[in-house]
Amino acid sequence: MSYTTDRQPQGRARSTANLLREGMISELVAIDDYSYFISYTDNREVKEIFHHIMEEEKRHYGMFLDALRKVDDEESAMQEKVKNEVKLSNRGREKLGIKNRPAKDDLLKFIRDAIKGELEAIILYDHMVNEICDEYVNKIINSITKEEKEHVEELTKVLVLLDKDTYGPIEWDI
Repeated sequence: MSYTTDRQPQGRARSTANLLREGMISELVAIDDYSYFISYTDNREVKEIFHHIMEEEKRHYGMFLDALRKVDDEESAMQEKVKNEVKLSNRGREKLGIKNRPAKDDLLKFIRDAIKGELEAIILYDHMVNEICDEYVNKIINSITKEEKEHVEELTKVLVLLDKDTYGPIEWDI
């Protein structure tokens, strides 16, 4: 089952468990975006920054899932069930094969898209904290939000350094 509108939840999550699931979806979208950006970027330094952020997004996904298992008994039971059912004989890492590469000038668009995604995540996670009364879960969400804010700053610095145009009062020492 997926959303009928790309990247947009249908309805409003009200329970702690479903709010955590929304967080997981947000992190999966971010992981996919960073994977895509990495595959199309030739700039080694930007690739390293994207990869660093993608690794943190993967950790955030795991943090949300771990919290979900603590608040949803059925989810926790499914973890135990699947542990014994799903086996992979070939555990090699998969890599996305890209056929048509976009133009090099799309790098700035990728960076702006990444910043937009980070800002959307911050807004979502702040909303989640306002809806959830569980102190343990809110502590996890707040730590993730702090890292998302760091991602905004990292990506903005890269954007300002690479773009020939200026962004108002924003400046970074090179």
